[in-house]
Amino acid sequence: MDSQTVDASPQTGEGRPAATLKRNALGVLGILFFVLSAQAPLTGIAGAVPIAVAVGNGAGAPAAYAIAGAVILLFSVGFVAMGRHVVNAGAFYTYIGKGLGRTTGSGSAAVALFAYCTVQAAMYGLYGFTVSGLVEHYSGAHIAWWVWALVTMGVVQVLGAAGIELGAKVLAVFVLAEFSILLVFALVTLVKGGGPEGLDFGGTFSPSAVLQGAPGVALMFAVASMFGFEATAIYGEEAREPHKTVPRATYLSVAVVTGFFAFVSWMLVSSYGPSKVTAAAGKALAGGDSTVFVFAPIAAQFGGWVDDVLPILLGTSLFAGILAFHNSANRYLFSLSREGLLPGRLRTLNHRHSPWAAGLVQTAIAVLLVMPFALAGKDPVLTLFSWFSGVGVLACMLLYFLTSVSVIVFFRRERLDTRRWNTLIAPALGALGIAAVIWVVLTNFTTLIGGDATTALWLVLAVPAVLLLGAGTARVVHGR
Repeated sequence: MDSQTVDASPQTGEGRPAATLKRNALGVLGILFFVLSAQAPLTGIAGAVPIAVAVGNGAGAPAAYAIAGAVILLFSVGFVAMGRHVVNAGAFYTYIGKGLGRTTGSGSAAVALFAYCTVQAAMYGLYGFTVSGLVEHYSGAHIAWWVWALVTMGVVQVLGAAGIELGAKVLAVFVLAEFSILLVFALVTLVKGGGPEGLDFGGTFSPSAVLQGAPGVALMFAVASMFGFEATAIYGEEAREPHKTVPRATYLSVAVVTGFFAFVSWMLVSSYGPSKVTAAAGKALAGGDSTVFVFAPIAAQFGGWVDDVLPILLGTSLFAGILAFHNSANRYLFSLSREGLLPGRLRTLNHRHSPWAAGLVQTAIAVLLVMPFALAGKDPVLTLFSWFSGVGVLACMLLYFLTSVSVIVFFRRERLDTRRWNTLIAPALGALGIAAVIWVVLTNFTTLIGGDATTALWLVLAVPAVLLLGAGTARVVHGR
């Protein structure tokens, strides 16, 4: 074994070489599109920014995205350092297992699956609601939201099984469309010198603006919008030159996502004016459609046709996110099967080297998570989307924290990389920042899910319960 690497070659639970995903299938841009799809830019802007402004710190909300990006960047330094030595579709599971032991790693794998599947289910709720509304608006036909969710599950299953390259091409089209219209709006607003109060950089990024209102709430929604960038490591086995491609894709993803959300949200604030933006966001929320806060200034800039295009792009944005999380979750199932923690059937690949069996299970999980809300007649946005997106973000924050700690432990023990900034200082600062974010999320969790305290408590407790269940299963399977 190379003295500078840790053996991460795929093995079955019995130690035999296992089937591998398709090699050299993705470059930096291909991975970047999967990451941007998971973040669903238009969904993040139209869904999170109005709440961050109205309930959080008003005109200072864009700064929360910059702060969240700084915390994620610190985390990424250790994440990338580990990725140079460990390449596996299990990502979090493998990274945490290398530093904190197989049992903790297995528990984290269960949490990762929980996070990806719940966030995907949340997206199905908002997606079904959005598509149902679009169809009724243009055709007059009322078809229940869950019908569209089920149909889309079938489409996603087919695309997931068709191979990683096709998925990347489909996502590229959708992501470029939503990304472009928001970026062009922001650039035009910038060139025009902002809105009625000008650009007013200080009105958004000064310490007084950042700390006004409830900055913790804004930070919470900012972090939630960035969830999914860690998928760069999940595709390491399918990347060209993964030891170069994954680090580049990771840093590029963090930079693009942070810059995009901070810049676009700043231009939205500017289009209203810092002194008026909080009231405008509050009015949109009170009206029951927060997207009006985002869509109205874009329509004012480009014309009424935007009001027809943006809702459609919101639907494609959600579809892209759903497909991205499907691919992430089925690779976790595949990796856990390969490790002997799940039935061997799940590591079956088709002729396109796609984990189709794991994909079927992931689709079945989506059905099991979504349909109880449909059968109970629950609002898909106020319950399914709000509850599951909140608990998914909390679960992912726990994974970030455990990964940062694992990086420190791993490199103190293995001494494969002696750069203190990369393997100790940045991961430690990242862990502290993430711990602070977790505290903010827990403190404001009822606000995040838009539910009551009892529901919030059950959702919060679900995360450590899944961690313990996964760890306990590993101990039983491995006899430890």
